[in-house]
Amino acid sequence: MKAARFDYQRPATVAAAVAALGGDHGAKPVAGGQSLGPMLNLRLARPSCLVDVAKIPELRRVEERADGVLYGAAITHAEFEDGAVPDPTPGFLARVAHGIAYRAVRNRGTVGGSLVHADPAADWPTTLTALGARVVLAGPQGTRELALEDFLLGAFSTALEEGEIVTGVFVPRCSAGARFGYRKSCRKVGEFAEAMCAVLADDGRGVHRLVIGATEGRHIVVTEAKAVLADPSRLDARLAAAGFDAEPATLRLHRKVIREAIAQIAIDALNSESLPA
Repeated sequence: MKAARFDYQRPATVAAAVAALGGDHGAKPVAGGQSLGPMLNLRLARPSCLVDVAKIPELRRVEERADGVLYGAAITHAEFEDGAVPDPTPGFLARVAHGIAYRAVRNRGTVGGSLVHADPAADWPTTLTALGARVVLAGPQGTRELALEDFLLGAFSTALEEGEIVTGVFVPRCSAGARFGYRKSCRKVGEFAEAMCAVLADDGRGVHRLVIGATEGRHIVVTEAKAVLADPSRLDARLAAAGFDAEPATLRLHRKVIREAIAQIAIDALNSESLPA
């Protein structure tokens, strides 16, 4: 099957892209197209116009700040994987990017596109939420920022308003001793996850977060996770409090992945201690 007919625009600025989207309520932005492309071909999406934002300079910028790094929304997964952009974490972003789908997808797919698509089984929504990332939005009313957990409202649902686009994502700078665990369960390499979890233990900043992805709805975010990281047996109570209502087999799989992600923190700490000074 082929995509239904659509118009195409390639604006040179964010303002022009916002104007193009605002002038046609059936228009959709596209960058890497790794999620939207298949939806077009299956005719699950039928936009009247595609607004190509991949080459807008503002969406390709990388701005280092004292407290983190602001990435343009059109930075690709491969650029994170290859270390082509600075990393405010001890290598966590490259580790996550390396596990996204296949290299051909990573060459084209963008971090902003992944967040806007909001697939709960995708890597960036879960891991960047665990890292405390914020998204930067631009629209007819100006610009605004949202914590990622407030931006992601549920499966394939975000807080984007009419005519808005994601222009960037800000990732806070971790302390040197921060530890990160990420695990996902897939039938085979490259497939979407059936269960996933990302955890951050940054004692230097007093930040301990645990995020569960690949759910049927909204990500489960535990922002004060120090007690759970120290004693995973407390996890079931937190899952129940978060309303995690899964079938027994799915719940067991999530428990396994969560415990593996937590265990990765201890492994990282041991590996760090064994390195020469």
